Amino acid sequence: MKRLKNQKDLQEVLAIVVGGGPAPGINGAISAATIEAINNGISVIGVKGGFKSLFEGRRHNIIPLTIEDVSRIHTQGGSILGSSREYPDRVKERFKVLMNTLKSFRVRYLITIGGDGTSYMARWIEREAKGTISIVHVPKTIDNDLPLPGGMPTFGYETARHYGVEIVKNLMEDAKTMGRWYFVTTMGRSVGHLALGIGKASGATITLIPEEFPEEKISIRKIADILEGSIIKRLSMGRNHGVAVIAEGIADKLDFKELSKYEHLERDETGRVRLSQIQLGRIAKEFVRASLSRRGIDVTIVDKNIGYELRAADPIPFDIEYTKNLGYGAVKFLLRGGSGAMITIYEGRLNSVPFADMFDSSTGKMKVRMVDITSEPYEVGRKYMIRLEKEDLNTPNLRSLAKAANMTSQNFRERFGYIFDARNCR
Repeated sequence: MKRLKNQKDLQEVLAIVVGGGPAPGINGAISAATIEAINNGISVIGVKGGFKSLFEGRRHNIIPLTIEDVSRIHTQGGSILGSSREYPDRVKERFKVLMNTLKSFRVRYLITIGGDGTSYMARWIEREAKGTISIVHVPKTIDNDLPLPGGMPTFGYETARHYGVEIVKNLMEDAKTMGRWYFVTTMGRSVGHLALGIGKASGATITLIPEEFPEEKISIRKIADILEGSIIKRLSMGRNHGVAVIAEGIADKLDFKELSKYEHLERDETGRVRLSQIQLGRIAKEFVRASLSRRGIDVTIVDKNIGYELRAADPIPFDIEYTKNLGYGAVKFLLRGGSGAMITIYEGRLNSVPFADMFDSSTGKMKVRMVDITSEPYEVGRKYMIRLEKEDLNTPNLRSLAKAANMTSQNFRERFGYIFDARNCR
């Protein structure tokens, strides 16, 4: 690997900063970008602690990066530079500090690695720099909610799904062995990509994602009743076990006033409710267990959250290769005179998406890629779930379902029929 003989001869400076939560592959992007930049005569610095360090002018957190520092980090999870979350409305008064900090290190190029919040910061810096700093954004999130061209996943998603599937597979075997249910809540702030991906690949009994609920707000009871319906349907088939995968984004559709009766709501640095801290599975478990118990049905239910175990995992080969491509492509884009764009891969080739195309002009926020519940991939996932469907209420299945629920057929239809109202029929 080519090295420059004298690091002092390097003229221009490239800075790398990571924002938001971890995602497997961050170090791969840092590694490839650093190596490519140095091999092209660019000095590289890393910002430890994310944007927080820049906003607070922490010069001691800005460190030089060499090829030796990064040549073997691409297989490691986490981020050698750390990360942080910063909310634009809360740091406006400190933005000049950020700009002055970058200028004091003679930064000519900037690579940001992160999700929607980080891309917003990148766009903000690019606008204020007025051509003095060229910027490219490398998109990452295990939520897979950024609208990348060609349906490419965001880096980190495939690794998170991989390890999530392994966890759920083990829980499915335990559920079968012990005759119990697991309610597993997965990360995914407002979308269900990760939950659905884990649920489909593992063969979980049922997966619930926010996109399947068109209502602006839904009740906790409705979620609990859908899960209870799945348990009853399994009981009618002679099976006393199962695993439900629940996307944490469902909590974002719940009435926080109602939710606060059952859960203490924590907020992150941006002021948003920490959905990952909401014990959605535990709340649903209590509702379902109480409902079944009133009818003399004893079912053991265990709730579990997974997410933090996934987002800092060592990347699988897909994300290692993917992020090395993105890191290399980011530097290549900058050295060709590019700026103000997100680097992606489209149809096997590196591609750049202008910041203007990434944001919704009406809201000023980054566009979000939701799960398309009219698509065949979602249809496949839904077809292989075992859950109550509308047709179950109007077929001979109703009698066996009602018997398993210790109810009359009429009472069963009245009890669960509301979850298939016109807005939810498909």
